[in-house]
Amino acid sequence: MLLPNILLTGTPGVGKTTLGKELASRSGLKYVNVGDLAREGQLYDGYDEEYDCPILDEDRVVDELENQMSEGGVIVDYHGCDFFPERWFHIVFVLKTDNTVLYKRLETRGYNEKKLKDNIQCEIFQVLYEEALTSYKEEIVHQLPSDKPEDMEDNINQILKWIEQWVKDHGS
Repeated sequence: MLLPNILLTGTPGVGKTTLGKELASRSGLKYVNVGDLAREGQLYDGYDEEYDCPILDEDRVVDELENQMSEGGVIVDYHGCDFFPERWFHIVFVLKTDNTVLYKRLETRGYNEKKLKDNIQCEIFQVLYEEALTSYKEEIVHQLPSDKPEDMEDNINQILKWIEQWVKDHGS
């Protein structure tokens, strides 16, 4: 494997997609948005009426990504992470956003009241950070702030430095 695999995770609305796309364009790594992948391949296992969204078929998603992940050089973007194989990722970044900022972002997306409240609670209790810590080795899990545009620029620079170091350390 010549390039590392990176997971970007966090509550919906924290900026994973914006960061992932920009990071891919600057690093040359391949970007995969799991939500888009599932939509394109119809990788669903029903529909959740309460949250007004399809239910991801996690096994099919893993099968779909397996070959790309074993080649390396992939940035994966998804709000959940406990179903991905631990061996896939060299580093995991959990984006964190201030609740008032996040509330506005989710409101703009038209989330219903229950979905809005549940996602804000998820952020308050750091549910996805905890999920990442229990799913991967603690030393590869890092939290990054994602409140304002400058945060994204800082995060990109930090991750690009990490990629550069990883390539040096793992080069032949």
